[in-house]
Amino acid sequence: MVKILITGMSGTGKSTVSELLAARGHRAVDTDTDQWSRWETLPDGTADWVWREPAISELLAGHRDGALFVVGCKSNQGRFYPQFDQVVLLSAPAEIMLARIATRTNNPFGKRPAERAAILRDLADVQPLLRATCTVEIDTSAPIDEVVGQLEGLAGGPEAPAGTAGR
Repeated sequence: MVKILITGMSGTGKSTVSELLAARGHRAVDTDTDQWSRWETLPDGTADWVWREPAISELLAGHRDGALFVVGCKSNQGRFYPQFDQVVLLSAPAEIMLARIATRTNNPFGKRPAERAAILRDLADVQPLLRATCTVEIDTSAPIDEVVGQLEGLAGGPEAPAGTAGR
């Protein structure tokens, strides 16, 4: 009944690992949908894409069997950290992230110059906060099968390959 949050900046491979974990028979929930997230207007008038807290609470409370991989990066995710067995930060060098974003076809975010600048700001401002609160960091510049294997190892599956950085 292990629960693992997989988080990280745009372009680190969250959606890809979610798809591969699901293809391997794991329950993987990508929270970047209207079912799990919603837009919230902040006091300064800007918008933030946050988790629907009742839906996430129900998801975590209702998990009873096997591994649950919850995938996303939202400003309110820290409220749920105590309910996870692991908080995994996926990271990659900025040039790899931007190259992935430039070629991806499943998400238009990051194609415009202003969005790319926002991604680099988040890398500088948000990633250190995620790094300080994660339990494990995985560098996704490694082969994708190795990354997924490390995640499965954290869930009690096959042993995690060398290179998993525990915190």
